[in-house]
Amino acid sequence: MHRPMNEPVHEVFPSAVRPHPAEQAGPWPTASPADGLPDPARVDPAVLGVLLARHGWQRRGGAPGRYSRWTPPGPPGRSTSLLVPDTTAFPDSEDLLAEALTALARSAAPSAREVLVSLAVPSDEIRWWRDVPEPAAGTAGAAGWAGAEQLHGAARQILLAGALAVRGRAGYHGARHRRRALATLGSILIGPAPGGRDLTAFLPVQAGRPLAVRLYHALHAAREAVDYQRATGGMEAFDSAVEAGVSRELTEAVIALVRGSEGAGIALDWAPAAGAPDGCPARPEPVEFSPGDLPALRRAGARYLRDEPAVTVRITGAVVRLRRSGPRGAGIVRLRVLAGAEVPHVRLELDEEAYRIAGQAHLVGLPVRVEGRLESRGGFRRLTRASQVVPVQVDEEERDRLMKSLQENVDYFEEACTGE
Repeated sequence: MHRPMNEPVHEVFPSAVRPHPAEQAGPWPTASPADGLPDPARVDPAVLGVLLARHGWQRRGGAPGRYSRWTPPGPPGRSTSLLVPDTTAFPDSEDLLAEALTALARSAAPSAREVLVSLAVPSDEIRWWRDVPEPAAGTAGAAGWAGAEQLHGAARQILLAGALAVRGRAGYHGARHRRRALATLGSILIGPAPGGRDLTAFLPVQAGRPLAVRLYHALHAAREAVDYQRATGGMEAFDSAVEAGVSRELTEAVIALVRGSEGAGIALDWAPAAGAPDGCPARPEPVEFSPGDLPALRRAGARYLRDEPAVTVRITGAVVRLRRSGPRGAGIVRLRVLAGAEVPHVRLELDEEAYRIAGQAHLVGLPVRVEGRLESRGGFRRLTRASQVVPVQVDEEERDRLMKSLQENVDYFEEACTGE
């Protein structure tokens, strides 16, 4: 189903971001299907210690050089502490690690689940938070649900903006690169957002490190560009920020995160097992935005949308829809893009002869090749100045697939033949 381009990104974002393993243990590498825990033989105690400290656990003594004792965030004495070996050199190290992992799995502290996720799948962590007013008495549940929905939606938009920037730098991406960008998000694990205030995503290092690095550079560049605009009134910093990954998609995502709050922020922590990537600090500073930043972000987004140029392309695509107002004359054709542009579909107007060629290619199950300009208006879904429309030979397998598409869309083709 076609969706209008002005539809918010989070409303068309598929549920590719997987739920927190506390609710779905399937994606975890596990020691056995029964317990769903990381294998203690593969857990580095030093990494476990870093993760515990990162998530607010306190080290409270132990035997130096042998083990340490950790307690969860919050008032002391309310939860069982963990005994974590300092190294794996002692005979009982693996047993202590197994007991610590079991205690984490049983802990009521939300941070315990997050530590287990990062142990099971070495991941960079991105955390979002929003400062929101306390809900009125009797409305806490409703306010929390709405806040969680907004936080999840904004986080998804930010991840998608980063994935698009990994594919290519542009002030406005529109539909370009979207399929591949979405595909890169499939390995991300995402936690719950209780009360709509905090949310953590885990980006596995092997697949997600380029996205984490790009978001680090893009978010800091956006912060610097906003500061420059607010101090000088100039928008030039947003132009240079495109190379760092800033785009209309990112500015809209940050607006969605901040809107309705008293302020919001994003923090990134590298997977301790992998270390910091080249060109990034070991401990990145959080990036924060306030409601006062929204006018600059809105102006930047409008500027990116207005200034992104059309692109000259040569597209190969399967004809999936034809329409014209009468039996003769020009008509509108919709192509499913096979090559030549990083968009799923394009719409173009063809003169009578080119329309006839497209219709014949559709009948015999052949794609067509066409040259033109991919316009930014409409999200790079429209091809203008179309010319050089010719059928393209394909192998039998692809031809069979295109013929099946014809059968599934026969009503569209009948419209073209009858002029309805």
